[in-house]
Amino acid sequence: AVALSGAMAAEGPGSLLTLSAAAVSRSMGTLERDVWALPGHLLRGLLPLLTVFRLERAEGAARRAGLSTQPIWRKLWDDVMKTRPPNSENVTCWRKKFLETFFSNVLHGVLDLASDWRLNDQHFSPLLHSSPHVSQLTLCNVLQGAVELAAEHNQKVLENLAVSLRILKFQHLLSSDQSIRRSLVLLLHRLIHHGSVSQVSMYSWPVPDTVLLLLILSMSAGFWRSGNALAYHSSPCALCREEDKAQRQGSAREPAERGHWNKREWNGGEDQKGSPRAPQEADAEVNACRADISLNSVLSGPRSPLQNQACGESNSEVPCDHTSIQGGSSPRCTSEQLSCHPILRKTGRRLKSAVGRKRRCLRRSRGPCADPEDLYDFVFTVAREDSSGLLHKTSTTEGESAENWTGSSPGSPHAGCKKRGGPAGIFPLKAAHRFRSVSTLELFSIPLTGETCRTLSNLLSSWVSLENLVLSYNGLGANIFCILSGLRALSRHSDCRLRVVRVSDVFSHVPCMELVPCILSAFPQLHTLSVSFDLKNQLEGNRPEGNPGCSEVEIPESCLEQLEIRFPREPLHTTFLLPVLKASKSLQQLSLDSATLPCSQELGFLLEVLKECTPNLKKLSFHDMNLAEHQKEVLLLLQDPVLQEITFSFCRLFESSTTEFLSEIIHTMKRNPSLKSLKLPGNRLGNHRLVALADIFSKDSSSSLCQLDVSSNCIKPDGLLEFTKKLEGHIQQRGGQIQFTHLRLFQNWLDQDAETAQEALRRLKAVCSVVNDSWDSSQAFADYISVM
Repeated sequence: AVALSGAMAAEGPGSLLTLSAAAVSRSMGTLERDVWALPGHLLRGLLPLLTVFRLERAEGAARRAGLSTQPIWRKLWDDVMKTRPPNSENVTCWRKKFLETFFSNVLHGVLDLASDWRLNDQHFSPLLHSSPHVSQLTLCNVLQGAVELAAEHNQKVLENLAVSLRILKFQHLLSSDQSIRRSLVLLLHRLIHHGSVSQVSMYSWPVPDTVLLLLILSMSAGFWRSGNALAYHSSPCALCREEDKAQRQGSAREPAERGHWNKREWNGGEDQKGSPRAPQEADAEVNACRADISLNSVLSGPRSPLQNQACGESNSEVPCDHTSIQGGSSPRCTSEQLSCHPILRKTGRRLKSAVGRKRRCLRRSRGPCADPEDLYDFVFTVAREDSSGLLHKTSTTEGESAENWTGSSPGSPHAGCKKRGGPAGIFPLKAAHRFRSVSTLELFSIPLTGETCRTLSNLLSSWVSLENLVLSYNGLGANIFCILSGLRALSRHSDCRLRVVRVSDVFSHVPCMELVPCILSAFPQLHTLSVSFDLKNQLEGNRPEGNPGCSEVEIPESCLEQLEIRFPREPLHTTFLLPVLKASKSLQQLSLDSATLPCSQELGFLLEVLKECTPNLKKLSFHDMNLAEHQKEVLLLLQDPVLQEITFSFCRLFESSTTEFLSEIIHTMKRNPSLKSLKLPGNRLGNHRLVALADIFSKDSSSSLCQLDVSSNCIKPDGLLEFTKKLEGHIQQRGGQIQFTHLRLFQNWLDQDAETAQEALRRLKAVCSVVNDSWDSSQAFADYISVM
């Protein structure tokens, strides 16, 4: 009350209406229902005097009264958060923005609720009340946020997040103990497996905790153990309870069904022909058996008390090949082999009785340390270095040689995917009752070891719900081929959804023009592929003879629509790009960055290939490529009748050009009605060339140009004003009819004459949408001099 009175006093003496509103706001617990029925002019004065909790509840009443609460939430942001959010101009709902940030700050203890009277209300829990508005959440450091959310008193908060949360991020994680991992297990199980989280992103983890990393990856892929192992405060979650109930109901039929299943499966499936349900049941049961074995062997962690030596030694003898995914022979899973692998998910009821006695005997032999509900009994952890045969070869039934993907020579690019004692590859993870998984996985600045890559490859091999995969600065090296093994297996699933793959790193293990065909060969269903590297691998020229590069891989017809390649200053050899373009008839966008042209004819050859092989290409982008000596090719591109957007970014177009070249560009543009967007950032246009570009919109022009980007072009205020005046003259001559709608002016020298710049911008904004910034050109010049 004192704080509220102080806030009112700061606004000056109030009217009777204001004083009444303040009195009502202090008694909202009693008067709330009557307050929502007030007319709009009374409600308008009351809303700013409510706490954030009451204000959120007033949203429906305000909408019915024709009032918007957005200005109030925006003022709350300024008063409480005291920062300007990034991309604030794109915020569409300040209520959601405030409550989502409020939730995160309260969860991590960085917001003092006593700092503002509008954040205090004894009738409401801050986390509970704001949780329905949280669609994106970041957990960091030692996962204290996960521990808090998994606590019993926040069970309702977790239920709300399971409905609202879509994006879960992890940033700057540190190592954690087993109790913290248990809390994380409960959180991920509720939010991913039984929730709505569709994207998991991890950032900046220089020395990742392998157990924690693989735990997050595996649960994101939908693999985890059901039943009591995931009991939520001694009570299984609702879905797990339903599964257990269904399994108990089916146990009465278990003896007869087990006998029939044994006859059908162990005899090669001869009895399947009579029943339409038999193939599906057999497939589910066999894969459940194989997944239970393989997941525990391949994804077993550092030895825990649960894993005795005998079990570890027998892991390498399990003959589980993933060929059954392709309809190959079924594995022979004996009871002896099953006994050495604690079942990750106890869904194969028909198998359970057959191996139960053996498993119980083995557990008794483990001694007092064998807690069947221990975290390591169901956590995915890194594959052991001393195990042999843990990853099995990729199927050769598709007509490929195993040597192509598991090369035996020491210098093979696939050597990073090999295990000591056995070839590398993938195994099936197709379990009968798999949990829900996310559709987007992003890993930024997290080093991935060979072991981690092998595990990720195995997860990817059956991650059919995955739509977007982003691997950025993970130090993959040769392990990129291990990831491709998983993608190749995934591509064989008819229901796989992966369409976007983005790979970026500091060093390229192989040249970009060899890696791109390799990725498309492994997964031709991709719609978007982005490959980006900063530097060349100094050892890439030392390949052993007789080991063919990826550029020789045959590429099937692909679905590729967008291709982005950032070269580590590598030469652009169109000959290597040709197979990719021929296989990508649907390509609509092509972006080439930081490539060098080995000869003057290379760009012309590329344009011929593009015209021949990509009839649907709409957007073409060149960045940081020296095109100063390729004026003829630039003009050919500008007159292309199919391209709708062309980008020449920092391509030094006018470095050694003549006035005639600029005139030819303008003349070509005026005759091309198909080009909608021209981006020329960083090409040293200067004032006089910018003014000349205004003639593109002259009365005799048939150009349909809508967007022009002239950022970073040394444009001064007087040049911009002259361009504006010339553009206004052309518009007047055309009777006000012009399609030009967007102009981008980032990082130009407009601060040298603020008054002239403001006049130019004011007049331009009457013509089109202008996007610029308050760039300090003097500081930028000083920075440039300092690094020369």
